[in-house]
Amino acid sequence: MHKYKIWLSPPHLNGTEIGFITEAIAKNWISPYGENSDVFEQQLKSYYNSHIALVNSGTSAIHLALILAGVGMGDEVIVPTLNFVGCVNPVLYQHAVPLFIDSESDTYNVDPAIVEELIVSRLKSGKKPKAILAVDIFGIPCKIKELLIIAEKYDIQLIEDAADALGSTVEGIPIGSFGKMGIVSFNGNKMITTSGGGALISADEKLIEKAKYLRNQARELIPHYIHKEVGYNYMLSNVLAGIGRGQFTTLEQRVSRRREIFSTYKNELQSIECLEFKDDLPGTFSNRWLTSVVIHPNPKNITRHSIYQHLAENEIESRPIWYPMHLQPAFNMHPYFGGNVAEIFFKNGLCLPSGSLMTDNELLTVIDRIKELFEKK
Repeated sequence: MHKYKIWLSPPHLNGTEIGFITEAIAKNWISPYGENSDVFEQQLKSYYNSHIALVNSGTSAIHLALILAGVGMGDEVIVPTLNFVGCVNPVLYQHAVPLFIDSESDTYNVDPAIVEELIVSRLKSGKKPKAILAVDIFGIPCKIKELLIIAEKYDIQLIEDAADALGSTVEGIPIGSFGKMGIVSFNGNKMITTSGGGALISADEKLIEKAKYLRNQARELIPHYIHKEVGYNYMLSNVLAGIGRGQFTTLEQRVSRRREIFSTYKNELQSIECLEFKDDLPGTFSNRWLTSVVIHPNPKNITRHSIYQHLAENEIESRPIWYPMHLQPAFNMHPYFGGNVAEIFFKNGLCLPSGSLMTDNELLTVIDRIKELFEKK
């Protein structure tokens, strides 16, 4: 028996995927090439109004973006500290140095003011960061317009890690298509999935063509396998692309359901004053991939851990907000800039079950379990 019955964000299959998978197998198109890959790429290209390179993970997409941005040995890359490790590891793959930045309080995301302060400080010391990695945590858009102004002002490439944010927009424009490059993830728990997979996004067709070259072992178009550069095995299977192809057709419904789940949590729990849910900022639209709540200090001394444990005891999966990267044993030797906003979010923040397959009964069960914990004390 599974430990949990109500999962945080399980895969959501809509039934159309099996047809595309079966067709790929029937036609023997189980390599990285085929109709599913072509159609899925075109779906994403139309959605983002940008060029697309499908890859086998969001992490691979970030790695390619850093390579294409010219990040190499000793270069500095600005990275949010409140973040998933998949955004940080590729910086180290390139033997570059992550400069970890604290969060701002509105969205959990990187603080643009600290980003600019850091750039000014580094320029005074004769060192300019090579790139800015902007992350949209839990699908909540970062302050991308402010970051774009900073990136343009100091001529630093901006890469959007929109792994969580398919379906999120700023002023109606999809997140992931603002910077020089962007990435999205199709991991099993994301808005749509290919089991594992991702995509690199850019308006620059030449960058995407180079990414496609690098993702296929940097193989020259010569029969006897000539390689002029180091490449990577980052291709996405045509079979898996069939899952994404089928799932993409229901993206709008998935976003709508997750936003409905967020609104229900917020409305049903608003009487508990110590619970804070982050609203969309003006002009932004979050896909609400994961509903997160901050539990502020309260007279009943109920903490993030109290709720987490109580839900687990009732077979409900939840998850603390990301443990800051600058505190991680693998990365704590790298520079950190800012205060303790991200640390407070980690200490007090919890992600609640938010999957688009979640039933109303399951949603109300989670809400009732949270309410009863406050009523018991």
